[in-house]
Amino acid sequence: MAKGILGRKLGMTQVFSEEGTLIPVTVIDVADNVVLQQKNIETDGYVATQVGFETKRDKLSNKPEQGHVKKANTAPKRFVKEFRFKESLDNELLNIAVGEPVSIELFKAGDAVDVQGTSKGKGFAGTIKRHNQHRGPMAHGSRYHRGPGSMGPIKGNMKGKNLPGQMGAETVTIQSLKIVNVDVENQVLLISGSVPGPKKGLVVVKSAVKGS
Repeated sequence: MAKGILGRKLGMTQVFSEEGTLIPVTVIDVADNVVLQQKNIETDGYVATQVGFETKRDKLSNKPEQGHVKKANTAPKRFVKEFRFKESLDNELLNIAVGEPVSIELFKAGDAVDVQGTSKGKGFAGTIKRHNQHRGPMAHGSRYHRGPGSMGPIKGNMKGKNLPGQMGAETVTIQSLKIVNVDVENQVLLISGSVPGPKKGLVVVKSAVKGS
């Protein structure tokens, strides 16, 4: 059963299983998810559910945004994401009407999920920090300490070459994490392990592509 939801990473904590094992978990706030649009083969050429998350003021949205959310009879959303699935796949989000909230109860403890987020930005970094390369000798006679090393006999620029540059701030997906608990009262998911991004960062939680 394919499903997905948007949320904010609140931080990490730890819980104990029934057997007494300590489990580190990430707390994700998933309140205020609303279905904005249902896409189908006839109209759009593919099957997808568009979900909006976190209400924002009308002043911060333009007229196209306001017109789009008006069809769903809801307020403008800060984040909008499509969950696209194969036509033959059983998508639970397709059963939710436009304008209706996405319930946290779609998920259950023990479900396997993939979590996508934007990793922390580290700024400009050298090859040692960015690519885990080794430094040169630190003796006084060495003229090579933390440089990028030989570029080799290459002509022009090579895409993917391990050079200094901006580190982090990339879209990262961690697969096959386990939902430890679903807190319906507080609208939060407890997911085992760590997920990408800083506190208060946007994350996308969806069914694991590799199954449970």
